[in-house]
Amino acid sequence: MTDIPAGRSGSPRHGTSSTGHGVSLGTAFRVWLRIGLLSFGGPAGQIALMHRILVEELRWIGETRFLHALNYCMLLPGPEAQQLTVYIGWLMHRTAGGLIAGILFVLPGVVSIMALSLVYAAFGTVPLVAAVFFGLKAAVLAIVLQAVVRLGSKALKNGAALGIAASAFAAIFLFDVPFPLIVLGAALIGLAGGHFGWSAFAGGGGHGPAGGRALDDAESLLGEEIPAHARPSLGWSLKVAAVCLALWLGPILVLGLSLGWDDTFTRIALFFSKMAVVTFGGAYAVLAYVAQQAVETYGWLQPGEMLDGLGMAETTPGPLIMVLQFVGFMGAFRDSGILPPLLAGVLAGLLTTWVTFVPCFLWIFLGAPFVEKLRGNRALGAALAAITAAVVGVILNLAIWFALHVLFREVREVRVAGIMSIDWPVAASVDAAALLLSAAAVVAVFRFKAGVLPVIGACAAAGLLLHFLR
Repeated sequence: MTDIPAGRSGSPRHGTSSTGHGVSLGTAFRVWLRIGLLSFGGPAGQIALMHRILVEELRWIGETRFLHALNYCMLLPGPEAQQLTVYIGWLMHRTAGGLIAGILFVLPGVVSIMALSLVYAAFGTVPLVAAVFFGLKAAVLAIVLQAVVRLGSKALKNGAALGIAASAFAAIFLFDVPFPLIVLGAALIGLAGGHFGWSAFAGGGGHGPAGGRALDDAESLLGEEIPAHARPSLGWSLKVAAVCLALWLGPILVLGLSLGWDDTFTRIALFFSKMAVVTFGGAYAVLAYVAQQAVETYGWLQPGEMLDGLGMAETTPGPLIMVLQFVGFMGAFRDSGILPPLLAGVLAGLLTTWVTFVPCFLWIFLGAPFVEKLRGNRALGAALAAITAAVVGVILNLAIWFALHVLFREVREVRVAGIMSIDWPVAASVDAAALLLSAAAVVAVFRFKAGVLPVIGACAAAGLLLHFLR
């Protein structure tokens, strides 16, 4: 990537158009493809990866702008990491840049999950694949833990932010408070702090990488000004809303009118379109509901198969919500009508992906210009910063949940005082091999600063080796 200008401190680039930064669309294509191929580890790991590449390495945008965009994406339904790529791609290269970034972010996951779904449907659980998944989960755990540390170091700048993060963690870990309520509470606290000028909510640049300072927006290639194409326009808003809504809802209408509203494909399109607008908090927030509906209401999955699909999504590139593609695939595979089962599964999986991700482009293209205009608003900035702090606590909860299920074969829910519940591991069910492999991955990531791909490759190879030694 030596052809990408590296931006220097003291040489601000105040771009007024999407081409003033000097990054070509071809270069951006290669960068977004690289991010898409490396986007393991769920939203925390993916956001950390994007920050490392786009802010620290390539200096496309500054720290404040990155966090501002991230905070907006956290408020939206759907996968925040994918929406963040669309946002930054749009900022850099207009609509084409947003489309390229968003599509390349999910494309590796679409191909991977589809291939694994075909194998799963045709052959069931393949021991070699399960062995690779076993190793990959250890790598993902280390990457997620690293992401929590990196995001926390940037978002938790004072005692107030630490308190919000701790409260958010306790709320979701102990009391199962819904993610939207946590976001709302943090936003209200931040708005109040910004409005009344409390020093803890005064804003300012986040922490940069360890041993360095945060990259100022003015020192980035994009600069700190709003590009001309990113300014709000009523005509643009109406146009983008009409196009995106047609692309999203048009196929559903066609399926319903041609195949009937009770057809499997129509029901899949309707169900996952609904999921696209209620998936606040990412995949984990809706997996229980999706699993229940897919098993009990629609009969698309057998009990326990959702965990197999989640294992695929956790250990392949792309958003964890890609697990929905597996659900749609299996639903049509088991009720294929006149089509061959595998073909029906492929088509339904692609349909699920379409209705899940097209709305993401709508939320960004429609809302981002207004969010950019409000970037300097003190109260809004404080609210979004408070949300980021709360999200650190939520991601820590997800990291602990993931660790428990990787390191222990059995985890039980323990009720405390009738109002709290804690996932507690059964000590006798500890998986010694998973513990050893995870510890090695953590040491590689934190002590030796190993990259994502080497850690993933080494852990996958170790999983295969353990399989053959057993």
